Amino acid sequence: MTVISGLSKTFSVIHFWMIISLLSLTMGCCKLINVEQNPKAGLYTRTIVVDGATRRFAYYLPQHSKNSPLPLVFELHGGGVYIEDMTGESGHKTPYKVWMDLADTEKFIVVYPEGENGAYGKPTWNDCRANSLVSSTADDVKFIDTLIKWFSLAYGIDSNRVYVSGTSNGGIMALRLAVELSDRIAAVAAIAAAMPDSSECGPPIQPVSVLFMNGTADNHLPYNGGTLSNPPKSSHGTVYSTEESVKIWTTVDHTDSTPIVHHFPDIDLHDGSTVTSYTYPNGTNGTKVVLYKVTGGGHSAPSIQEQYSRLFEKYFGKQNHDIEMVREVWDFFKNFAKI
Repeated sequence: MTVISGLSKTFSVIHFWMIISLLSLTMGCCKLINVEQNPKAGLYTRTIVVDGATRRFAYYLPQHSKNSPLPLVFELHGGGVYIEDMTGESGHKTPYKVWMDLADTEKFIVVYPEGENGAYGKPTWNDCRANSLVSSTADDVKFIDTLIKWFSLAYGIDSNRVYVSGTSNGGIMALRLAVELSDRIAAVAAIAAAMPDSSECGPPIQPVSVLFMNGTADNHLPYNGGTLSNPPKSSHGTVYSTEESVKIWTTVDHTDSTPIVHHFPDIDLHDGSTVTSYTYPNGTNGTKVVLYKVTGGGHSAPSIQEQYSRLFEKYFGKQNHDIEMVREVWDFFKNFAKI
């Protein structure tokens, strides 16, 4: 059963029938008891109960025309990260808050879901790594699917334009959603992430547009594949190399085998890294696979606007400051819609 918290005391007739419709749509798996009345632009935090577990999520609504269905973008945190760290409410630097700035200009809703606690007592995603012992065992595919249904009924989103971006554990989870929710997801972005080489979910079958953005000096998720964490720990599981992960998706999508190469200007000469993109176009149903290779980059999302501290870089490696991850990902996402 699924329950949304924060019940308003009064409901319009329209909202009443929206609730009835959602109950009918999701009967047997979820139950809605709240829809925002006259929603205003801003950041909201809610809870939802899925299969008896209370789950948290935040979302940002931009100013928009009610006559225009909005795309929906999910941003999935890395292991051990809370949604307040993603939105900037914790006070720390975070490239992921840029989604809210972009939502105001590009007109979409951004959602920050939170995973359940894993073995180390902090939020994680059940991302298909069959040999990982640290992530939760929650049905996170159902969690995201339930949120898609809720936003569809509550805010009239464009259900053909649902996208998922994630970093690290969240990036691997985004890749799981590309495999298991390919009928709902138009495109995904995996930052500092790769395909599990021991997967409990099976290989991808349906074409989905995928973007990878990985650092060659990532000390937590090795660019050339292998065991995760720093130092490597077998309990964290293993992944394919970045290049092999790209090949898996170019094969599934039947893209061109020769990429279009673009070298980004080295804007920050002191960040120890550069960015080159490799685009594989002309896939099935217009799909595309893109690799952003961050040479010298560590285990982090590149950002110009939100630059991490030296303490962060001491543990996670260099953060690139030549591109804005969020803007690059949105420029990728906005070209795709489910047919």
